[in-house]
Amino acid sequence: MAGVWPEFRDKRVLVTGGSQGIGLATARAFAANGAVVTVTGTRASPSDYADDLRGLAYLQADFAAPGTARRLAGDVGPVDVLVANAGTGRPDEYTEAGFRAVIDINLNAVMDLALAFHPALKARGGAIVAMGSLSSFLALRETPAYTASKAGLLGLTRALADKWAPDGIRVNLVAPGFIRTRMTEPQRSDPDYERRLLRAVPMRRWGEPEEVAETVLFLASPRAAYITGQSVAIDGGLMLR
Repeated sequence: MAGVWPEFRDKRVLVTGGSQGIGLATARAFAANGAVVTVTGTRASPSDYADDLRGLAYLQADFAAPGTARRLAGDVGPVDVLVANAGTGRPDEYTEAGFRAVIDINLNAVMDLALAFHPALKARGGAIVAMGSLSSFLALRETPAYTASKAGLLGLTRALADKWAPDGIRVNLVAPGFIRTRMTEPQRSDPDYERRLLRAVPMRRWGEPEEVAETVLFLASPRAAYITGQSVAIDGGLMLR
């Protein structure tokens, strides 16, 4: 990916939850193309992660804590691109506490980030890319908070895109399907379950984090200068079913 996106050289990028999985692949893609990239994670130090975070600035951020977005904006400074990737799910989403905790991180924190970074993004003609999910469009009955938060994130993306278009800020969303990450390893380690899962995917394979990253870079780049308020499913055709 290095050199493919020269427009990102020396641009400042923040990828929340960029310490692993899709977020890390996205952060590495921006950095490989000359961007100055900061990632966030919940652990105290980048050395606490199994993946190599060299070449990326790291900040600890707990988006469940009030004021995190404002503090982060102060610590990171102005950015050209905000990738709102940090998210969570819980096994207790059918409880009041579990539901609220997921909504706070997956949806409310994204709004907090957008507001905190709005002045800098307006000044720099920046872009926001939100990390949705196929549950932005489809119901996952075992995870009502995750489903509601990702569906809400799609609505938030559209509202912010409309409101902030006059400010020169573009806001879009990517919706990954079944992606080969550490989070999906349990599904991939069960051959029978994996076979049933991939039957729903016309392309009959898992997506790669780098494939999501490429779409994020496109939406954040000047090549997508006339695209805002849109969602892109990266799902091997699953949404066709």
